[in-house]
Amino acid sequence: MASPCISICVVDAESRLCTGCGRTIDEIAQWSAMSASRRREVMATLPERIETLGGKAAAPAMALARIRSLLRA
Repeated sequence: MASPCISICVVDAESRLCTGCGRTIDEIAQWSAMSASRRREVMATLPERIETLGGKAAAPAMALARIRSLLRA
């Protein structure tokens, strides 16, 4: 599964989530080593994380569109 990264990589200090894709720093660092099933588990949590970021999300529509398209693949 491809990365949900949308090339807007800024970590929110409070939530510790990337404001672009919603992943944690650990998830970003481990992404290439994760199994496909683990990646899918993380991807399934990202829409809620993006929503949780609210106004801090860098490009929520773009992020959610990418996440949803990857989950359908």
